[in-house]
Amino acid sequence: GKNLMCAMIFAIASLTDFVDGYLARRWKISSPFGAFIDPVADKFMVATALVMLSMGHSGQPIDVALPTSLTLSREIGVSALREWMAQAGARDSVAVGMMGKWKTALQMIAITGLLLALPDSTVRMGSVYLPSIVTLWVSTVLALLSGYQYFKAAWPYLSGERKPDGET
Repeated sequence: GKNLMCAMIFAIASLTDFVDGYLARRWKISSPFGAFIDPVADKFMVATALVMLSMGHSGQPIDVALPTSLTLSREIGVSALREWMAQAGARDSVAVGMMGKWKTALQMIAITGLLLALPDSTVRMGSVYLPSIVTLWVSTVLALLSGYQYFKAAWPYLSGERKPDGET
């Protein structure tokens, strides 16, 4: 039904994102626009799906709504931090790390499973729902840990201990 179609579309979009990134790194092809739009597109796709799933799985707010709120709060905070650090000339201090890549991959896997297991689905709820919720929570923990790492790396600039490039 429609849940399977939604899950397939999301899974294909996630897979093309992975393949695009893999090929760009392998062939050493990049552009400033691509470097900007790829993480933005990932965040839009994940955030939209998580918000919609929070409504669809509204009977269990701690299952989907809480990790969604935590994840979106982290994304907004880290995006603002990256913008600020770029203006300070220290963008590399908060570059995307492996934990962030794992977080995104696990989010996409969890969202695909949760799309399959929406309450009106013919898919057996427990067989897909519980593993998807666990995966979502693991991705949320990774999001919070990587967010902590980014803020820790930026702390010398935020606290004034270290001056941005060009300032004395």
